[in-house]
Amino acid sequence: MHKISKSQFKPRALELFREVEATGRPLIITDNGTPTLEIRPYAAPRANPLEALRGSVLFFTPPEEME
Repeated sequence: MHKISKSQFKPRALELFREVEATGRPLIITDNGTPTLEIRPYAAPRANPLEALRGSVLFFTPPEEME
């Protein structure tokens, strides 16, 4: 992760946004050496994995009936 102070970030914001977009690496903005913000590429929320399987089970045999 790349870190940069608020004062250094301000004049280079657009350049740094493009860098984050191109590399996918997050950027940490600091205030007096303390991390305060993180800029990272947007990631759409993932669908619930069980939702993706809904309707895909064609036949189910409960374990107790398999013996």
